[in-house]
Amino acid sequence: MEIQRDTMNYDVLVVGAGPAGLACAIRLKQLKPETRICVLEKGSIVGAHILSGCVMEPGPLDELLPEWRNSPPVICVPASKDRFALLTRTGRIRLPLPPQMKNHGNFIISLGSLCAWLAQQAETMGVEIFPGFPAAAPLIDHDKVAGMRCGDMGVNRDGTPGPNFAPGVDIHAGVTVLAEGCRGSISKRLIRRFKLDADSSPQTYGIGFKELWQLPPGRVEPGLIQHTVGWPVDSRTYGGSFIYHLDNDRVYVGYVMGLDYRNPDFMPFEAFQQFKNHASVKPLLEGGEILSAGTRALIEGGLQSLPKLEMPGALLVGDAAGTMNVPKVKGVHMALRSGMLAAEHLAEHGGSQGFDARWRRSPSARELRKVRNIRPGFHKGLWFGLLNGALETITFGMLPWTLKNHADWNNLGKRDGFNARENNYVSRTLPPRDRLASVFFAATTHDEHQPVHLKVPDTQLCIGRCAREYGNPCTRFCPAQVYEMVEENGGQRLQINAANCVHCKTCDIKDPYQNITWTTPEGGSGPNYQNL
Repeated sequence: MEIQRDTMNYDVLVVGAGPAGLACAIRLKQLKPETRICVLEKGSIVGAHILSGCVMEPGPLDELLPEWRNSPPVICVPASKDRFALLTRTGRIRLPLPPQMKNHGNFIISLGSLCAWLAQQAETMGVEIFPGFPAAAPLIDHDKVAGMRCGDMGVNRDGTPGPNFAPGVDIHAGVTVLAEGCRGSISKRLIRRFKLDADSSPQTYGIGFKELWQLPPGRVEPGLIQHTVGWPVDSRTYGGSFIYHLDNDRVYVGYVMGLDYRNPDFMPFEAFQQFKNHASVKPLLEGGEILSAGTRALIEGGLQSLPKLEMPGALLVGDAAGTMNVPKVKGVHMALRSGMLAAEHLAEHGGSQGFDARWRRSPSARELRKVRNIRPGFHKGLWFGLLNGALETITFGMLPWTLKNHADWNNLGKRDGFNARENNYVSRTLPPRDRLASVFFAATTHDEHQPVHLKVPDTQLCIGRCAREYGNPCTRFCPAQVYEMVEENGGQRLQINAANCVHCKTCDIKDPYQNITWTTPEGGSGPNYQNL
């Protein structure tokens, strides 16, 4: 029987209440107040799924909402000084600070809190925001994006309607703005459908961990920004840490690793925990407590991996497209800019056509062009990457070549013949003790009775070829222990603990057979990040 669905109509539909989507909605209302705008957000509240470092360049926000400093987000600490270092197993060597990483005039913020604040501003302007309503599928009319179908509620685990079944609403719009963030499930489908990446280098990603700690009095230097490279990852693996000192004896602690790593036994979660137990870091954290924690993929391909930003009836903004400036370790200002530019384009032209060319003439494109070769330089290891980064910096990115990226999923080495090095790890005592304990700090929730939102069509591949060639790497790269190989009837089977999922999308990116597809679960499911 065909499901009867309600329909709603808007001029513009924004998918995702992150900085790019909300900036787009606000700017469009400023320019054309009569525009009917709807924002869909899969999180239970705006900000629940938002996770970023995050040190923000304030310029775009100053332009969008000049009075924002009069009532800033709950975490907003002016940057005071920067430190950059190379870690060895037992030591710390201070390094010159790369110019791109200077933070004078910037602010350490909670991006989740900023987005909640932006949502309030948008709603006062008349933007309709629907938290807990994930976009589950695009509506296509004559090969044009015509809106989105929201996810159904109350579906049984076997896919049949349950007693509280409520069909998702169809939202029709003249233009859809895809602002889902990194590896958005709808963006991924539409990029493939419209071949938007046909002329792009493969996209590459990172996995980022972040914790908010409450520390004993006297240890924190508000505004201090610390970054490191080196240990605990080896010189072949891209990775680095951050510690951002907040007010009220709090710090953000985090680590980012490139998902192009080759070691099939590498476990990103364990590497982050090792960093916290380094001799120069542990004294800061010891005796403190974790208030909240989370994990998220980062899109790192840069200019050469950017897909075309427009398609019939829709456009891509922010990290859904891949506008993050990796050498700066910043993406928020780029997301705000791209959302605002999209709004200006829609206000002037009423449609998506021409947005790609407009963005590529913008200051954001020029910013990415200057640094386009820095992240790809680390494909050859830490030392080559640092030297290449210095060369690109002193030449302002004017060298006459553009380095290519490679897809992360096919860069994983097979166990047979892989020369793994000693991991050189230390004993650790700081919390959390394991991945499940970390999931607790993400406050993630999923109804156990809903269908599994992580689709693995060929589970025989998991227990056969993948086990032999890679040793089931999903059981190690997932930060939430979603994937387990369990004994059953004298053999093994894949068990998917979907309720643990923190929506980082790592499995969708790194699986060496691309046999895992992340889809949106029931609305409101997932993490509930607090001040991250």
